[in-house]
Amino acid sequence: MKNLTAKLIIVLALISIGSGFFLALTYTYTISHIEANAATEQEAAILETLPGAVGFEEISGTDFLMYKGLDANGGEAGFAYVAEGGGFQGVITLMVGVDPEQEMVTGIKILSHSETPGLGARIGEAAFQDQFAQKPINDSFEVNGDVDGVTGATVSSKAVAVTLKQTLPQALEQYRVSGGAK
Repeated sequence: MKNLTAKLIIVLALISIGSGFFLALTYTYTISHIEANAATEQEAAILETLPGAVGFEEISGTDFLMYKGLDANGGEAGFAYVAEGGGFQGVITLMVGVDPEQEMVTGIKILSHSETPGLGARIGEAAFQDQFAQKPINDSFEVNGDVDGVTGATVSSKAVAVTLKQTLPQALEQYRVSGGAK
């Protein structure tokens, strides 16, 4: 009996070591692809949230990851920044486009979340995201007030609205301080 237990422990240890090795190998091989896909998705989100922008450049020296949108003539087409807030299941990361001259949101795009599939995950749908376009940055962003929440996902809807309300004024100020449009 003692001999059998030792053999089982050795077999399980070898299986664990082998599994760990293959997981590490898979991670090493796929991480560059995952990061490249995330960068491509982020670039598309910048252009999607800034109508009229055909390019962008990163703005340094701000608390947010921030980008200045560039139109076809090289002029400014607003700015976009990455904001994060706590949702029902975890962190919600979104790209927010802003027209600094009119102090208005030009669009949002959910970059990542871990909300409940079929409920909170619906914050990623265009019907929810599109309602934020053309809202002034000093809007109340109240779910079931001026923002239509996702049915069955009030916490997720409120998380996006609160994140916008909290970050928009700060992002606009940082954009202006960093040399953006006045």
